[in-house]
Amino acid sequence: MKPTLKTVLLWALPTIVVGFFIWQSSFMPMTTNPANNTARNAASTRMTYGRFLEYLDAKRVKSVDLYDGGRTAIVEAFDPELDNRVQRLRVDLPGSSPDLIARLRDSNIELDSHPMGNDGALLGILGNLVFPIILLSGLFFLFRRSNNMPGGPGQAMNFGKSKARFQMDAKTGVMFDDVAGIEEAKEELQEVVTFLKTPEKFSAIGAKIPKGVLLVGPPGTGKTLLAKAIAGESGVPFFSISGSEFVEMFVGVGASRVRDLFKKAKENAPCIIFIDEIDAVGRQRGAGIGGGNDEREQTLNQLLTEMDGFEGNSGIIIVAATNRADVLDAALLRPGRFDRQVQVDVPDIKGRLEVLQVHARNKKLGDDISLDTIARRTPGFSGADLANLLNEAAILTARRRKDAITMDEVDAAVDRVVAGMEGTPLTDSKSKRLIAYHEIGHAIVGTLVKDHDPVQKVTLIPRGQAKGLTWFMPNEDSGLVSRSQLMARIAGALGGRAAEQVVFGDAEVTTGAGGDLQMVSGLARQMVTRYGMSDLGPVSLGSQQGEVFLGRDWTTRSECSEEIQARIDAQVRMLAEHGYEVALKIVRENREVIDRLVDLLVERETIEGDELRQIVAEYTTVPEKAQVMARI
Repeated sequence: MKPTLKTVLLWALPTIVVGFFIWQSSFMPMTTNPANNTARNAASTRMTYGRFLEYLDAKRVKSVDLYDGGRTAIVEAFDPELDNRVQRLRVDLPGSSPDLIARLRDSNIELDSHPMGNDGALLGILGNLVFPIILLSGLFFLFRRSNNMPGGPGQAMNFGKSKARFQMDAKTGVMFDDVAGIEEAKEELQEVVTFLKTPEKFSAIGAKIPKGVLLVGPPGTGKTLLAKAIAGESGVPFFSISGSEFVEMFVGVGASRVRDLFKKAKENAPCIIFIDEIDAVGRQRGAGIGGGNDEREQTLNQLLTEMDGFEGNSGIIIVAATNRADVLDAALLRPGRFDRQVQVDVPDIKGRLEVLQVHARNKKLGDDISLDTIARRTPGFSGADLANLLNEAAILTARRRKDAITMDEVDAAVDRVVAGMEGTPLTDSKSKRLIAYHEIGHAIVGTLVKDHDPVQKVTLIPRGQAKGLTWFMPNEDSGLVSRSQLMARIAGALGGRAAEQVVFGDAEVTTGAGGDLQMVSGLARQMVTRYGMSDLGPVSLGSQQGEVFLGRDWTTRSECSEEIQARIDAQVRMLAEHGYEVALKIVRENREVIDRLVDLLVERETIEGDELRQIVAEYTTVPEKAQVMARI
């Protein structure tokens, strides 16, 4: 059970009271009797009252100072044991002693009385006031900080208040023209903006404004950028908040923040509420983690009620973004809450070109820059990846002290983004030649297999964990891949291992093909279990690939028997061996051109794809070609 604010106060108040009494017990004894303190400091040696009277009879007392209303005396007396030197001694007197004072006067002894001052009472009053003043001051600054600094650690009384950032006229600096590569998503959201600006156009024919729009897609595809564009285009009040900001340590705080957010939104309707990363609060209920009082589930229940409960929220549009729509609660995704799900995917070649044009507006580009070529070289890149690519190229240009970005910087930036930082160049040794044969093996098989993607570049410059790289570039983006293309990729990935075995023999085969073998195994298993491209027939034999959601997928069991699993393994092995035989055959039949390419690669460290194909064409026929990168 999580502690509530009431529980914290119930624990804090007794602690404050106990602290106050400890303060009084420890501080007051030191301040209530200053006269006694003075007498104590004046003489540290004590004398009994009887001995004092003996000294008085023997006329050894020189002077007496009375303190504390006559209850304490500081006596200056001649001590015979110290050669009659004067010594200051403290004597506790038995209350008022008028006879003693008379004896002192008769003996002509210097007598002085020090009256009690009211400093003790004053210090006592101050001691009683110090602790309450400190306590009240701390509470005052706590409340003041919670009011003036929302979100700070002093926000003790605003737990239930929404942390949404509100803009009456959202000026994000982003419009729909600044969002490229996701035209379908833009059209859906432009309709929502039009609905907010001219609702009568739709209400005239009975159309209702959609209550919620869910943006779904991989990271970096522009979901948050689209929300900023909606804010910039709509001209209506805009609330923005992250899903994680609803959930706090105290029970009920998240639900309270949801209520407060929608209350403010109703006061400013029509308006837009943007919830980023809604999966932080909208995950499936009853997933086996936590009970019915789980704070996140209570927050989700309140959100469901506010979006579509008994009380309507006319004029409020919820725009949410997530890259894990598979874990969201079904009640959150139904029509009436999120009426539309807009898929924001990685852009195709046309979309990448538009994204590059947007991000190249403030970049100085050289005459040799071709954004179309860059778009073709970057399949699978999201909008954020492309923006980072041009930024890396600009940084590299400044480092090289050039006035404009050239293709050399773009090529280096692509290599850095995809493969990692450039490593130390290899020395001219046996290891370098072995890596060269490995990479040329990839390149020669990829070039001579008809359905393989064309080679873009072969290099021996290390990047990341790879000692050498062979790049392949597709001619066009395609959502569908044929069986012949997959088999060509398997053969191309095994070309490096085939070259090592043919040139150096079985004893010299290295671990460099470890990554290639993993890729081949995964691709062949998907062909058998998901795509039905084997002798087992057109059936799906494996569970859907995806990230595991704890509570839903924890108990997922295999859908195949042990016999079928054994046949799957046999089919995977057969596909891999077939690809390896194709690679071995190509390497054996083209050993002469491979040796020439290796010598050239060792000398220059990089061979471009066009030059490689020209050299291969001198020895054999290169087939006409159709994002594969094989690395050692």
